[in-house]
Amino acid sequence: MIFRFLILCALFLFVEIYSYQALRTLIKIRWVLVSYQVISLLVLIFIVYSFTQFDRSIGQTKQTMFTMGMMLLVYVPKIVIAVILLGEDVFRIGASILNYLMYNAPRKEMMPDRRKFISQIALGLAAVPFLSLIYGIFEGKYNYKVIKQTIFFPDLPDAFDGFKITQISDVHSGSFDNPEKINYAIDLINEQEADMILFTGDIVNTHAKEMHPWLTTFKRIKNYKYGKFSVLGNHDYGEYVTWPSEKEKDENFQEIKKLYSQIGFNLMLNEHTYIQKGEDKIALVGVENWGQNFKKAGDLNKASQNLAPDDFKIVMSHDPSHWEYEIKEHPKNFHLTLSGHTHGMQFGIEIPGYFKWSLAQYIYKQWAGLYENAGRYVYVNRGFGFHAYPGRVGIMPEITVIELKKGNNVA
Repeated sequence: MIFRFLILCALFLFVEIYSYQALRTLIKIRWVLVSYQVISLLVLIFIVYSFTQFDRSIGQTKQTMFTMGMMLLVYVPKIVIAVILLGEDVFRIGASILNYLMYNAPRKEMMPDRRKFISQIALGLAAVPFLSLIYGIFEGKYNYKVIKQTIFFPDLPDAFDGFKITQISDVHSGSFDNPEKINYAIDLINEQEADMILFTGDIVNTHAKEMHPWLTTFKRIKNYKYGKFSVLGNHDYGEYVTWPSEKEKDENFQEIKKLYSQIGFNLMLNEHTYIQKGEDKIALVGVENWGQNFKKAGDLNKASQNLAPDDFKIVMSHDPSHWEYEIKEHPKNFHLTLSGHTHGMQFGIEIPGYFKWSLAQYIYKQWAGLYENAGRYVYVNRGFGFHAYPGRVGIMPEITVIELKKGNNVA
């Protein structure tokens, strides 16, 4: 523990020294430099103090999200500066060795001076994440996008050709702070012409009471001809706080399960149901949370008991790692899995149809959008809400509309 603390202190010191170096190269006014040092120290003290006050019996609060936002806002730009100036120092050290070996330069002339334009470039590039993080906090977290995806299946029952599903995921109601924006998002959901809506978990951060101020708002989600169904996410189990007793933890869990029915959703707990349309039907399988690094309450075999391999099946499973490790090659042939969980880390770059990147891709093989394996698909929703960092940059909150089509091509 002490070793990790020392490593963390060394990293903070490294970043602060290089950030100060960049500023000192460009600005020679003493009071400005001293003010920068004092402000940096006060911010660091505030961040450290805030994290030491984290209460495991309460979990995430507005204060912890504010602290996380401030830490990213301050240190991500400084890391950019530090990396660029470190690169320059590697060049300077190389140049000094070359000067000594080839030109026998005097010791005081060996190391080239830090170049002003490099510091200017570093500060200019650091402004990009700084401004992006500010945008993400004030605008990005509620910049809802409706993403439409068509998926083709050769064995889709004829009556379901053109069947549309709206998917939402990862509401995290305990993070909300703007009723007007949430009502706007509910209006967006209701504007989509779909046959069914599926909610793939995480209605709260931890406590059932987080959703109470938003029940009326989410009750506004319209009824769908073929139903409103949901499953639990990892945050719905109350695993991330210390409870006074197992009894209180279980009571909270029971209240969270009730929340889904209170907003009109049929919560599925390792079970399946049939969606009948005309003479045809498809199976909807709802699995409890199953995560490679999180709670494994999901039981796919139980949920799909008595289903045949040639039944057309849609699975709701919160964590996409479940698809990767168990669903995609399961002998029962699950055609489509709908997941969420990753949030796309709420930070990344997306150019639809061309490029997408996020740190999430180094943790999850399937982290945002549609993925395929041998004709079986998983769609990972980027999430409706936000958690930890109180914003979104590049990876916007998502309402998904999936259209099922009979055929062999993916659009």
